[in-house]
Amino acid sequence: MSAEKITFNKPSSIDGMAVHQLVASCPPLDTNSVYCNLLQASHFDETSIAASLEDGELVGFVSGYILPNKVDTLFVWQVAVSEKARGQGLAKKMVSQLLERSICSNVHYIETSITQSNQGSWALFRSLAEQLGTSLEESIMFDKQQHFQNKHDTEFLVRIGPFSVNS
Repeated sequence: MSAEKITFNKPSSIDGMAVHQLVASCPPLDTNSVYCNLLQASHFDETSIAASLEDGELVGFVSGYILPNKVDTLFVWQVAVSEKARGQGLAKKMVSQLLERSICSNVHYIETSITQSNQGSWALFRSLAEQLGTSLEESIMFDKQQHFQNKHDTEFLVRIGPFSVNS
């Protein structure tokens, strides 16, 4: 896989089904409906990124959006990397490329939510904070009992920043 070139592009609705299949192949990520993935790949294309091999196979996807009430904050919704593309820093490359887009020119914070057991995501966002030369704070976003009625683990809000990428 390492010999194959990976390209990074804005996704489109054509990518929706591939996004759905990729996320489904990446436990512990929560799968959404295909319709949700179609919206992520079309309505949120400016703040999402698709990583594909030369043959068009989707091997990575990051979905995100600028928070409506915090326009300086990019919320990273999901990060999915195919098993065949893991271990190459692809997730961090995708988020870093998102931050370089003009839509993120006023972004000085990244937020995401992570369950305690998702060590891959914790490692990614700690590494991003270090790369950006800033701090990472965590707090409870959605509580297992209060919000999920014990059917899903607590989601911790992770906030990275402030930082400046597009100075």
